[in-house]
Amino acid sequence: MSYIEKLLDGVEVEWRTLGEISEIYGGLTGKSKADFENGNAKYISYKSIFFNLNTRDNILETVKVAKSENQHIVKYGDILFTGSSETADEVGMSSAVTTNFEEPVYLNSFSFGVRFNEDIQLIPEFSKYLFRSKLIRAEISKTASGVTRYNVSKARFRKILVPIPPLPVQKEIVRILDKFTALTAELTAELTAELTARKKQYSYYRETLLSFEEGEVEWKTLGEIILKSYSGGTPQAGNPKYYENGTIPWLRTQEVKFSDIDNTEIKITDFALKETATKWVPANCVIIAISGATAGRSAINKIPLTTNQHCLCLEINPQKALYRFVFHWVSFNFEKLKALGQGARGDLNSGIIKNFKIPIPSLEEQARIVSILDKFDILTTSISEGLPKEIELRKKQYEYYRDLLLTFPKNNIEP
Repeated sequence: MSYIEKLLDGVEVEWRTLGEISEIYGGLTGKSKADFENGNAKYISYKSIFFNLNTRDNILETVKVAKSENQHIVKYGDILFTGSSETADEVGMSSAVTTNFEEPVYLNSFSFGVRFNEDIQLIPEFSKYLFRSKLIRAEISKTASGVTRYNVSKARFRKILVPIPPLPVQKEIVRILDKFTALTAELTAELTAELTARKKQYSYYRETLLSFEEGEVEWKTLGEIILKSYSGGTPQAGNPKYYENGTIPWLRTQEVKFSDIDNTEIKITDFALKETATKWVPANCVIIAISGATAGRSAINKIPLTTNQHCLCLEINPQKALYRFVFHWVSFNFEKLKALGQGARGDLNSGIIKNFKIPIPSLEEQARIVSILDKFDILTTSISEGLPKEIELRKKQYEYYRDLLLTFPKNNIEP
């Protein structure tokens, strides 16, 4: 017997439609953009509902509301829903009002509220979990209709069946899920703190190792320490001759993320290589993005590949510098390099990058610096990659137990 079966032993769970047990009210009406500047009243935004299980005072925004206006006021126990989304799966996200506000609080116009009838015993601390459960989320998604944007159909929404377990059962489920939520948040905070500490440590050592006194080492430009530089091109999008069954790695600037590259998201064909500006780039080049939002970011290609025209690839002369030393220097100076961007998009170019100065200690000293920074890089990357996975694992574990606790029998419901 499962825990929920033990919890429900001897008691029944009533199922009612939302239309039977509640009324639905809309958000703010008649508001202009100017009303949301220097407002005199508080309101709950669309994003606040979407990202939070329950509403809190510290996440409210302001809007101008005159005393003469007839606007709906949010109350303790209400469940707030987003009215639309770009996907059906994310429509109707909920947030429970678990706070007794000391002043009137209103609701964003792109959302709606559900207020339960006085004889319905659904505590908001329980509702915040119930309406985010897999069971109810699946039903809410069915109420959505649209093409480019999905909207909740209120008529279908009112027909959603919701369980109303006895109050002691609701409170016990809240106790369990609150504890699980707190443990998950605590673990996430610990992992995030560990990552932050390692990043600070890495930053300290990198700055120490890559800081040189005047006259301590020789300085050269990047252009003076390379054998060759490479740019690329973009084969015509949608042309199957360039992409279909392609096997040649083709790198885009969004994949240049201060790391080693051993694969690319897109492959091109031999025909594309012959007919366009793309060209092979040998392994172990320092690749620098030169365009727009990604300008200044760097990476190292561990495999031969091709790139689009927004990447500049530097093949480093091994007799003058170690390519990994150059990579660490360019990454360390990302902000300085990015600041040299020109035009509205802040683009870099070959000339700017090749004229960028770099210190050249002995190859032995470069190797020592690279050895230390690579170790920190591996450690930080490992934590950076492991952290989201660990958090996602805990999230799935939490959702699994939440859905188990919120799956009630429908013995009294006709099939």
